[in-house]
Amino acid sequence: MSTTPAQKITTFLMFEGRAEEAMTFYVSLFADAEVIDITRYGADEPGAEGTVRHATFALAGQRYMCIDSPAKHDFGFTPAVSLYVQCENEAEIDRLYAALAEQGAELMPLGSYGFSAKFGWVNDRFGVSWQLTLPV
Repeated sequence: MSTTPAQKITTFLMFEGRAEEAMTFYVSLFADAEVIDITRYGADEPGAEGTVRHATFALAGQRYMCIDSPAKHDFGFTPAVSLYVQCENEAEIDRLYAALAEQGAELMPLGSYGFSAKFGWVNDRFGVSWQLTLPV
């Protein structure tokens, strides 16, 4: 009998040297969040020693994976794919928006755009895009 994983599809984030910093930041933002597993590059491996070879973490019960790619790329994150967070109250959306926008880029400032009570869209300091909404 085979066991089906709890989550079949997982968002995978590729960084170039800042995976652990990003993961630690994201885990600090949500109450139901944790680092599940982390492995690091060793001295004779292709990545910089001590950086993230592979990590799994959870935010609000949703699993994510991340790595520090040892290869340089001509691409990064794009707002065409974003993490969409349905906030429980105004305090939560305000707190998350402020934290994620710090050293990042505001794509849509917090406001009422007609499709939710309050909405904001940011690229965080690592380039990952977040849409935050407070449902009506």
